[in-house]
Amino acid sequence: MTPTAETPQQPTVAKSAGSRRLSRELVLRALYQWQLNDSSLAVLVGQAEAADIHAKANVAHFEALLAGVLKHAAALDEALVPMLDREISALSPIEHGVLLLGCYELIYQLDVPYRVVLNEAVDLAKRYGGTDGHKYINGVLDKLAQTVRQTEVGAVRSAR
Repeated sequence: MTPTAETPQQPTVAKSAGSRRLSRELVLRALYQWQLNDSSLAVLVGQAEAADIHAKANVAHFEALLAGVLKHAAALDEALVPMLDREISALSPIEHGVLLLGCYELIYQLDVPYRVVLNEAVDLAKRYGGTDGHKYINGVLDKLAQTVRQTEVGAVRSAR
């Protein structure tokens, strides 16, 4: 059937090759492993391939996020330090992993809205972290967003 005035043609939307949310979960698992064992990117990717959620995750997104976080880990920690109320070494591996991932997305993934970054990080912290760790994650990343995404944060807050 050809499009008419009654049946307008809809733009084609490419389906995702998997869930970005599950990709972030795989990244957190890999970062946890990396912090404990200092595993290489190749080893971490190989371990992720064996994970139960790997087939449903957006694998390209997972690999890009993980490689980016590992490549920029020192700079990400430097960006986080002024936002923290404790030493990085005092963070649990889950808190540190979630903060590294969130920080990376805020700084390097400008196509992802800052509120999505915060929501995804809080969700990961609720699922994997301590009882109130998600509140700490939210506070730290919100402060960071106000610094690295001033325009976006200001626009969202003034629209309220």
